[in-house]
Amino acid sequence: MGATDFPWIRKIAAVASLGEENRRALYQYVLASGEAVGRDQAATALGLSRSTASFHLDRLVDDGLLRAEFKRPGGKTGPGSGRPAKLYRPTLDEVGASVPQRSYDLAGHLMASAIAHSAAEGVPVSHALLDVADASGREAGRSGDFIGALADCGYQPTPDDAGGYRLLNCPFHRLSRDHSEVVCPMSGAFLRGVAVTSGADPSTVVGDTGPGHCCARITRHIDDSGHDAAR
Repeated sequence: MGATDFPWIRKIAAVASLGEENRRALYQYVLASGEAVGRDQAATALGLSRSTASFHLDRLVDDGLLRAEFKRPGGKTGPGSGRPAKLYRPTLDEVGASVPQRSYDLAGHLMASAIAHSAAEGVPVSHALLDVADASGREAGRSGDFIGALADCGYQPTPDDAGGYRLLNCPFHRLSRDHSEVVCPMSGAFLRGVAVTSGADPSTVVGDTGPGHCCARITRHIDDSGHDAAR
């Protein structure tokens, strides 16, 4: 799992988990080891009791920072080979969280992908950025739940007085302040991609300039079947 796939609320929990000194030291030790680490090994390396190391390692598993696996000593199998040892590996190389939710890692990924796409296909970077943002949005969509998918992506959709939704948070806030001519079209393409996969009409994504919210909003739109496309 990559950092961009880690749900925001779990990022918050993971960062909070690392506030405990022993837990943070164990996580850093496992991360730096480059291989699966056992409880006894970690306890000895950090001067902790086995029970303390075990408690904090399992808490790191619960909080999504480590994953546990079991392996018999020396790789042996079968009767008499010994009880499998519990080992720990990192789930993520790094974890960060912000309040409100920001997605600068996603923005960086989209822009780097756009540059690579532009160089490979010989198209303007601005066009390539819209293409990769749309594709990424389609991956983030949720069938039948456009608004839920937008919430997952950090846009904080909130009903407005016209039957649509204002997007109270911009996941690319700092970038959009200084580079709105690049970031706002990218965000719009991403939103339209989310709409497509979610079964909503991408034309419901319209511009919404002004301070204190995203540069786009979702309008109420009734499709040909009579269903509300901004659902």
